[in-house]
Amino acid sequence: MEMDQIISAVRQALDDMKARDVVEIDVTNKSTVTDRMVIASGTSKRHVMSIGQHVQEEMKHQGLLPLGIEGLDTGEWVLVDLGELVVHVMMPDARSFYDLERLWGFDEAEQGSVN
Repeated sequence: MEMDQIISAVRQALDDMKARDVVEIDVTNKSTVTDRMVIASGTSKRHVMSIGQHVQEEMKHQGLLPLGIEGLDTGEWVLVDLGELVVHVMMPDARSFYDLERLWGFDEAEQGSVN
C-alpha cells in the first residue's frame, strides 16, 4: 500500500469511530522509526481502546498487518504501529501531558530561523 492509501484508510477508521482532533505529522526527517504519525483523541478509555482496535482491524482488512499494538489493556493511550505510520489514540489528559504535536511537529520559530 502507498502511504496516501494507508493514511486515507486510517483516517476513515478514525472517522468511523468518531475519534476527535485528528492530526497528521510528517516525521520523516526527525525519526528513524517511522515516517508519519497520526494522533487522535477518544472520549473515554473504552472509546480509546475501541478506536485502536478498529484501526487495527481495518488495516488488516486492507492487507496491512500492524507490526504491533500497545495499550489496549489500559485505554489511556493506544499505539498502532503500521511501520511507516504510527497511530496514537489518547485520552485528552494524556495527549495534553505528552504533547506529541509539539514534540514531533515543527516549531514556527524554528522554521523562521531556517530561512
